Amino acid sequence: MVALRGKDIDGFLARPDPARPIILLYGPDAGLVRERANALISSAVEDPNDPFSLVRLDGDDLAAEPSRLVDEAMTVPLLGGRRAIRIKAGSRSFASGVDTLANSTIQDCRIVIEAGELRPESPLRKACERAKNAVAIACYPDTERDLARLIDEELRASDLKIAPDARAALMSLLGGDRQASRNELRKIALYAHGQGEITLLDVMAVVSDASDFKLDPVIDAAFAGRPAAVEAEFAKAMVAGTYPGLVISAAQRFVAALHKAALLMEEGASASSATERGFPRLHFSRKASVETALSHFSAPRLVQVMDQLARAALETRKQAALASAITQRALMSIAVNARRRG
Repeated sequence: MVALRGKDIDGFLARPDPARPIILLYGPDAGLVRERANALISSAVEDPNDPFSLVRLDGDDLAAEPSRLVDEAMTVPLLGGRRAIRIKAGSRSFASGVDTLANSTIQDCRIVIEAGELRPESPLRKACERAKNAVAIACYPDTERDLARLIDEELRASDLKIAPDARAALMSLLGGDRQASRNELRKIALYAHGQGEITLLDVMAVVSDASDFKLDPVIDAAFAGRPAAVEAEFAKAMVAGTYPGLVISAAQRFVAALHKAALLMEEGASASSATERGFPRLHFSRKASVETALSHFSAPRLVQVMDQLARAALETRKQAALASAITQRALMSIAVNARRRG
């Protein structure tokens, strides 16, 4: 069985084993799957845009005709050179094509298969793990160490440093999808170009998640103390394919703004004024929900919630398989305790 883990993955991606030209990339982090596939294709052929060098296949189409995979892998280029085949796996299995190739000699051709989450008993995963000329690589959401390395890598390329509090905030806002994390880092690097160091204000001003508006209902329900609504809205987010870590990140951004508003109220501001100043880009439809949350949580209690969410965010990265349950538990806890004083 060849299923790479940890440092072995980095070593293989840096120097792919020519004896294992069939590479399965699978897992919940679609951005990481895509990033690794791009790297493997780029190192396999001179020009990925050349249709004679790179063949793109759909997994569901292959399922109807698995022999096509064998034909493409064995095709000899008219003008010589290396070839690559990139396959996007779907819902139907083409494992029989991989089984046939497992007993064949593949020359000057790399086959990269991209898939989502695959159970150990998945025919495609089993076929790649047992084939002597294949390798299976799992692509899970970045750990704290992975994110730290990603931040350093991107900021080093832009000759930027980052303040400790800004790094801590950035770590909580990234993860779940490697490509999305890279895009956010490049966006903030462009924003901070020429200033030498990224500050916390830079992070909060630039880094966001495009799906925040879809997460507003579950976040608002949690801080308004409505557990039933949390359960219903969280289920909708999961059915829509939202990564649980993004829900946690959205909750962390919300509680940070809510804490700012709570401090303004302690200084004498009204709930309405504090809401507008604490949430500068808040949609008018959410104002009532935020004011309700402010009536439930004092600034000291919100600090406790921040710690609670930080622990939940860490656990979702440590235990990716339980990320959904961990996230829902954290939000339900906030909702249940919202109306309790002290």
